Amino acid sequence: MSSEIVSLAYCTRLIRYMRKLLLLLILAVGIYAPAKSQDVSIKTNILADVALSPNVGIEFGLKPHWSLDVTGEYNQWTIQQHKWKHWLVQPEVRYWFCDYFAKHFLGLHLMGGQYNTGNIRNNINFLGSNLSVLTDNFIEGWGIGAGIAYGYALPLSRHLNLEFEIGVGYVYTQFDRFECTECRKKAGSGDHHYVGPTKAAVNLVYVF
Repeated sequence: MSSEIVSLAYCTRLIRYMRKLLLLLILAVGIYAPAKSQDVSIKTNILADVALSPNVGIEFGLKPHWSLDVTGEYNQWTIQQHKWKHWLVQPEVRYWFCDYFAKHFLGLHLMGGQYNTGNIRNNINFLGSNLSVLTDNFIEGWGIGAGIAYGYALPLSRHLNLEFEIGVGYVYTQFDRFECTECRKKAGSGDHHYVGPTKAAVNLVYVF
């Protein structure tokens, strides 16, 4: 029991640090971007936008072939008792085969976030993750993970890129299951180990 408490406390602190990191980077881009043109880009993942998950990404060129990308999602939708709430931070170190922001790259990413979702009818069972439980339950929890990715940035103009990326990795999550949102009647707890896709993006990118 004590080891579980330590693990939960450590992961909670890690998630808080990742949220603070995203905020600091968003503030920093306002200072850094004007002075370092072509070294900073901002982006949004069109796939996440279509899924009603507002998101933003910031990427910094570090030195030739290397960059740091940090993306974040924040979703607080509740529509007629259908919940789809979560936040996610995903920093990634990238190696570009040419210079950064152009053509092929490899990435190594971390991720952390929290979720509160349910009353979403489905029969999805994907790579050992049974999402059909969300049909009659609400799931609240947190997760952390890591993965590797491959991507390609297609220049559209001097300042606009279209970026494609796919990644795979591992995610560990702990959660509580509730029968309804109002009564908060707890129906159980658990954890889950997931191995599979951890990133899919079609990013519209603006390069300063």
